[in-house]
Amino acid sequence: MPKKKNEQEEDRPEYVEPEPFKEVVDTVLEENKAVAWKNIESVYEPGYYGKMLPDRLELALVEACLLLKRGRIRVFDKEKQMTFEELFKHSASLDKRFAERYRVYEDLRERGLLVRTGFKFGCDFRVYERGVQLKKGPKSAKEHTKWIVFSVPEDFTMSFQELSRSVRLAHNIRARMLWAIVDNEGDCTYYSITRMKP
Repeated sequence: MPKKKNEQEEDRPEYVEPEPFKEVVDTVLEENKAVAWKNIESVYEPGYYGKMLPDRLELALVEACLLLKRGRIRVFDKEKQMTFEELFKHSASLDKRFAERYRVYEDLRERGLLVRTGFKFGCDFRVYERGVQLKKGPKSAKEHTKWIVFSVPEDFTMSFQELSRSVRLAHNIRARMLWAIVDNEGDCTYYSITRMKP
């Protein structure tokens, strides 16, 4: 007889198994990114991590921290291998919002979503539906960014003008805007804010 889920279990988000990987890849810390020069496909392909360039793969620090934590990469700084804690501390020294951004990134990835950085769009992350394969050129509606995500702590405040700009940005690229609120326990709650015309 199947076990009945209690209310708390039903409220839990759906998590998926991490992507399979073949080998641990070495990367080098270069200030605000980790760079892999060899075996880059084995990091990029299962999950589309980082920015693929002709001769290397550049990982944003949130990506590098998660991959290091999962045992997918090693990170070296001046010949010294870094621990997750050391890389996290380095990243937080460069970005005062890193703790919230990392926690949201990790949560979205645990839900099996394809997540890309959103710097050029003025947000923290671009998120795609499950099962989307990244490609260049024309895309179907499903292959476009579904959400743009802003990561903030629970005591965050902002003006209505700033909020309006964020909503307009999402609307312009035909995506939905999500505010990812990270509480003091590290739990993420997502709020969707939409633009309505009277």
